[in-house]
Amino acid sequence: MKIKPLTDRVVVKLVEVEETTSSGIILAASAQEKPQIAEVIAVGPGGIVDGKEVEMYVKVGDRVITSKYSGTEVKLNKEEYTIVRQSDILAVVED
Repeated sequence: MKIKPLTDRVVVKLVEVEETTSSGIILAASAQEKPQIAEVIAVGPGGIVDGKEVEMYVKVGDRVITSKYSGTEVKLNKEEYTIVRQSDILAVVED
């Protein structure tokens, strides 16, 4: 199965980050803040949204920073994804 986002939606997969405290204790996922860096998996075509033309600026493979609690979480083929609007993407992370 494949997720194909519509209009200005973007499918992202959150990047797993293992968090270690300054004293070397590894925090469990439940004790960590929700990660904000994600990889773009699929991008919608853009188009007219709320009467305005939306051009898509992100592309598949980009690493992006999303708003902290934005989007809709979905699970597909045992993988977790988040579908966000392009406007919920705050920045593209460049190496």
